[in-house]
Amino acid sequence: MSFEFDGKQYTQASAHQKQWGAKLISELVLRGDEQILDLGCGDGALTAQLAESVPQGGVVGIDSSRSMIETARERRGHNVQFELMDINQLDFREQFDVVFSNATLHWIKDHRNLLARVVRSLKDNGAVRFNFAGDGNCSNFNRVVRELMNRAEYAPYFRSFAWPWYMPGVEEYRSLAGQLRFSELKVWGENADRYFPDTDAMIRWIDQPSLVPFLVQVDPLDRARFRGEVIQRMVTATRQSDGRCFETFRRINLLARK
Repeated sequence: MSFEFDGKQYTQASAHQKQWGAKLISELVLRGDEQILDLGCGDGALTAQLAESVPQGGVVGIDSSRSMIETARERRGHNVQFELMDINQLDFREQFDVVFSNATLHWIKDHRNLLARVVRSLKDNGAVRFNFAGDGNCSNFNRVVRELMNRAEYAPYFRSFAWPWYMPGVEEYRSLAGQLRFSELKVWGENADRYFPDTDAMIRWIDQPSLVPFLVQVDPLDRARFRGEVIQRMVTATRQSDGRCFETFRRINLLARK
């Protein structure tokens, strides 16, 4: 299932995602003429950075959220384009030198299908670089939202609800990726725990993107109350004595070559 996010709000709430992504981009070894695919481009900020790294190449950013793509297209340039597309339906053939994704692929449930499609999209010797949420990610948020989902007044809204994320352990993902046709493969975990500078910054992150899959399940008359209870519990659970708010961020990294 795809979710619709608010591209403008995400831009204001995604500082840590952009920090992670900028680090990934800085580690890429590029000639400058590569064709790159950015999976889950969001508001396009990182896609635009990738495009600057390949002035003689090109970058395609895809996302399934219309608002994200509309926001991203404000960054459109001579060698960067953005397409509304479901990652699960990826259907490129030997078109890209690099497939890149930052802070997105925990939203994709079937990574066997994903990785097979990624391999097909790569040219010979093409590279893959992913960073996404792994086991232990957002432990405070997940606990708070599960507790509220089980409360009597909210439980009926979630009877048929499917948890929106796939967050594997390192060994699980290494085993899964090892079944694909990669000539080189490295999978490792990363602790990226974060202190939000204040409660407002944490609330922006809760609203976009974390709470989106849950609010759409709740009757509009109860959404504000549900959101308010999530925020109140999160502030209580995570605020430190200096006013910052702590959350666990655990990442899966993949570096592979076809």
